Amino acid sequence: MPGAGGASAKTRLLFDPFLTSNPRASITASKVKADVILVTHGHFDHIEDAALIAKRTKAKVLAAFEVGEWLKAQGVEAGQIQPLNHGGTVRLESSTAQMVNAVHSSSLPDGSYGGNPGGFVIRSAKAGAFYYSGDTALTMDMQLIPRKGALRFAVLSIGDSFTMGPDDALEAAKLLECDEIVGVHFDTWPPLKINHRAAKSLFAKAGKTLHLPSPGDTLRF
Repeated sequence: MPGAGGASAKTRLLFDPFLTSNPRASITASKVKADVILVTHGHFDHIEDAALIAKRTKAKVLAAFEVGEWLKAQGVEAGQIQPLNHGGTVRLESSTAQMVNAVHSSSLPDGSYGGNPGGFVIRSAKAGAFYYSGDTALTMDMQLIPRKGALRFAVLSIGDSFTMGPDDALEAAKLLECDEIVGVHFDTWPPLKINHRAAKSLFAKAGKTLHLPSPGDTLRF
C-alpha cells in the first residue's frame, strides 16, 4: 500500500514508498504525489523510493533519525526531514503524526543501522484518527493508542513470516478497539501469501471488517 490519506483533504500522506521493484505496484514513483512521506523503518521494501519522491515533490519526511540521515546522503534536503523516535509528535497542516512502537528490525539498503522501527498515529480534530502499524509483531503497546481517542480505521501488517499474520492482526484490532482494518504487507512474494477468504471470515466472526485492497484501490472511511 504505497499511500493512505485521512488526516486532511489538503494533505497527501505517503507511507513507506516501495514501487520501483514492487511486483504488485500499480503506479510508478515518478507519478506519485505527496506532501508528507512517513517512513516506518529502513528496510528496502519500505524506503526504496522515498528519496526519489522526496526530491521531486519536496515533501516533508518523517522518519527515525538514522533513516533521515541516510536520506540526506541520497540527496534529500535537510530541511525536508523531521527526525522522530518513539513517542515523538509532529504537527502537520491540520493534524498531528506521532511515532509509536513497532516490534521489528530496521537496517538500511546499504546494511547500516536504521534506528528504531515504528508505526504512526495520525490525529485530526475534523477527520478523526487512524493508525498505520508499519511492520510489527503483536504488542501490548497497541492498547495505549485508543486511550487518546477512537480510531476510524487501522492499517495493519497481516502477511505473517516477518510481521503479524491474520490471527495476531485480529488481536491487534481488539487492542486498538477498531472495527475497520486495512491489511497490508501481504501477497507481495510467496512467503507473504494469505488466504483472503479465511482472513476476512476470521475478522467478520469477531464483528470486524478486514479490507484487503488490490493495487490501485481506493478506500473511504
